[in-house]
Amino acid sequence: MTRIAYLVTSARELTLADGTQHPTGYFAEEALKPYERFADAGFDVTVITPDGQPPYADPYGLSWFFHYPEEDKDYLASVVRTFAHDVDDIRLTLHQNTELGLAAARRVAALLEAKGRTPAEAHRIVSAAAKTAWRQDRPFADVLAEDDSHGLTLEEIQGEVDAQRADSQRLSEDRLRRLQEIPGFTHPVALDTLTDEDMSEFDAVFAPGGHGPMVDLADNPDVGRLLTALQRKRAPIAALCHGPAILLSAPERADGLWLFDGYRMTSFTDEEEDQTEAGLLGMEWLLDVALKNAGAVFDDGPSAWVSHVVVDRNLITGQNPGSTEATADAVIKKLRNPARQAA
Repeated sequence: MTRIAYLVTSARELTLADGTQHPTGYFAEEALKPYERFADAGFDVTVITPDGQPPYADPYGLSWFFHYPEEDKDYLASVVRTFAHDVDDIRLTLHQNTELGLAAARRVAALLEAKGRTPAEAHRIVSAAAKTAWRQDRPFADVLAEDDSHGLTLEEIQGEVDAQRADSQRLSEDRLRRLQEIPGFTHPVALDTLTDEDMSEFDAVFAPGGHGPMVDLADNPDVGRLLTALQRKRAPIAALCHGPAILLSAPERADGLWLFDGYRMTSFTDEEEDQTEAGLLGMEWLLDVALKNAGAVFDDGPSAWVSHVVVDRNLITGQNPGSTEATADAVIKKLRNPARQAA
């Protein structure tokens, strides 16, 4: 059976630039979705933390706005694509995502359809209002309610915005519950107890994000041993969001260069970090800069917060929480077709 080393941070605090401590850990969505995808694919997934301590869900990662129901998230993506002809011109910030109520677009479109609009008409109306809200940094409900011709009141629209937020919060709580029911997340394997031989028996490693990996996985000799063992046999090495911090633990090659020197990769970007809670408070160091300085050929997506996955040889990296499913699927594809993927 294919075995995956599921490498999760056990850090609970992150030191900020001013020396203060800030809560951290793993991001729930990034930890749960790949785990369930790998398990459903029939893989043997072993949850590992550096010290064998149970991993801790970052409270910030449990915020409702990181847990849109799939149907809301997909519809919002179709709306955002109407904002500009070129995706490079779209800069949707985390603030806009969380504060403007744009994620309720699907539900408001359903209200319009109930009043006789076709799906195409409803999509056009909510997209136009969402675009105005995005450009003017105003609540989606306020913008849409200004046009009486749509037949929707501010109260009706705001009700859908509030309902979407409540459903997102419930989804966050459900994901945390499901993670806590996984035995490996309550009793993980300690990485520092594994021998080099133990490590070489894994067929891949996957590291989800959250700021925690920057604390205990970025300068860790045991992580370096695991990466060396898997790189030796060109097994998939995959990491998501802040998870690519594990690559900074990789040792030098015989030629004196970093083990992943010249590899194309991505990670959570400076632009995205500047919008997060920890980033706004001020961090000691930034991941994408550290990877570039180590020797990475950094390949970020066309804009912040969009799904972006980079595959270079056996290395698979995903940029942000929105890249979770695509990163996991790339790992599954690589493991199921190793010869073709290598070619």
